[in-house]
Amino acid sequence: MNTGTRLAIYGLGLVVAFGGAFGIAGAVVPDSVIARWNEESEMNGHEMGEGAEHDSSADTKVDSVKGQTLGLDGYVLSTIEAPEAAGEPGELSFQIKDDGGAPLTEYARTHDRDLHLIIVRSDGSQFRHVHPTLDDSTGAWSIPWEWAEAGSYRVYADFTPAGDDASGLTLTRTVHVEGEFTPRETQQSRVDHVDGFTISLDGEMEAGTTSDLTITVMRDGEPVTTLEPYLGAFGHLVALREGDLAYLHVHAGGADPKIGDTSGPEIAFAAKTPTSGRYLLYLDFQVDGQVHTAEFVLDAARGDGVKGAESGSHSDDGH
Repeated sequence: MNTGTRLAIYGLGLVVAFGGAFGIAGAVVPDSVIARWNEESEMNGHEMGEGAEHDSSADTKVDSVKGQTLGLDGYVLSTIEAPEAAGEPGELSFQIKDDGGAPLTEYARTHDRDLHLIIVRSDGSQFRHVHPTLDDSTGAWSIPWEWAEAGSYRVYADFTPAGDDASGLTLTRTVHVEGEFTPRETQQSRVDHVDGFTISLDGEMEAGTTSDLTITVMRDGEPVTTLEPYLGAFGHLVALREGDLAYLHVHAGGADPKIGDTSGPEIAFAAKTPTSGRYLLYLDFQVDGQVHTAEFVLDAARGDGVKGAESGSHSDDGH
């Protein structure tokens, strides 16, 4: 596939035309192109003045989802320094910089951490949620790192700058890891088996509305009632939209747990899905001090009055 074709496929993903672009390993765009697309998208969203006629077709161009730009609200995610090949031990590091190029060193703590780092390969595999260490003197975040497999990876920095009026931001860049790999094809899945646990997901996702999802954790056929607080909740859920890997970050419902509290076997989530199509969900939960990650794949149905392209892969209900 030539470069022009890859760019075209990725561009379609950014305007929510899924078309199966997720499964194409080479569909990666330079950061400058991504920034330009986001700038143009913001311009389109502000061209409509008061009293102007609303065009519902624009709803699918500008979503409220995160993780589609390397710069936002005056902050930029720097180049990612990391090992170049799979199996090569080293360090992954980066900075968050302001408009003047100065590194950000003061953050507001969110979900028990100053910054959350999410890394996933372009086909949705190799998901990792980690928390690097900040060097206050340089503003550099770093963590020991080794890629398990080759491929193109999306790196998401999820953080909130310090300040009373600061909003949470999710910035992203792409990192290429040398070597060949076969992309994983996604299949709708509601059950995962991890480290002796069986984790199942109930509920339906519908575009344009908030959907209730319930995740149940079992072990050896018995309900797990010893779920421990992790990142301020009994479960931590990340959802990525197939096609452009747009990022949705949600937490379990209910009151925040206190240290020493336990729960289970069910964890409830409320997820607002911006468009129809396929979503990749990753659940982190903790038992006996150990964090485990379960993965699911769900198709969001098209809601009333909501426009959205269908996923390239179809479920039994046609979505």
